[in-house]
Amino acid sequence: MKVGTDGVLLGATAPVSGAKRILDIGCGSGLIAIMLAQRSDPQTTIDAVELEPAAAEQAAENFRESVWAQRLSVFAQDINDYARQHPAEYDLIVSNPPYFESAVDCRDEARNAARYTETLTHAALLECAGKLITPQGLFSVVLPYDIGLAFETLANHQGWFTAWRMAVRDRPGKPLNRLLLTLSKQPVEKEEMELDLRKSEGIYSEAFCALIADFYLNY
Repeated sequence: MKVGTDGVLLGATAPVSGAKRILDIGCGSGLIAIMLAQRSDPQTTIDAVELEPAAAEQAAENFRESVWAQRLSVFAQDINDYARQHPAEYDLIVSNPPYFESAVDCRDEARNAARYTETLTHAALLECAGKLITPQGLFSVVLPYDIGLAFETLANHQGWFTAWRMAVRDRPGKPLNRLLLTLSKQPVEKEEMELDLRKSEGIYSEAFCALIADFYLNY
């Protein structure tokens, strides 16, 4: 699985400070979990859950090859089952969740599973996160902008509070196309910001460069 901008943004911005246990739901190749291991305290452990067996094996291989191997674990399991077994264990949960509806034609079955909301609806994702998170924990996601707004509304209806949101566009003058959210089960004051990935065609913005400097070898 190739590195995607959505995953990089989530891995670079999720609030790792003070988190002793972190969970990545639907980890794919393990990119986000590895980024969080790089950013977090050396005693922090990161678990990753991935339903698709080939992706889970790729994540496990990437974890083994990383310098943070002892802090990273992957579970090839349905998150609904995992949530019943690990209640209130995580200080931070992250997810780059499915967002395409089943009418969208994807190229293969694995890609379908990664993108369709049939296998894990957003309501079910929020419910699982609610079971897994500690009382003071945070839940961070990244989604396409319009779908992210709907996800935020759904989360608020399910008892989550928006702690932080970052709306992202490709470059100035373009429409917003991504939304990063951090949710809390506790009432909090919401922080909002916007990010332009590029300042002009082919040239990354200074703000985006500051986010990715510790992760990209060449940009």
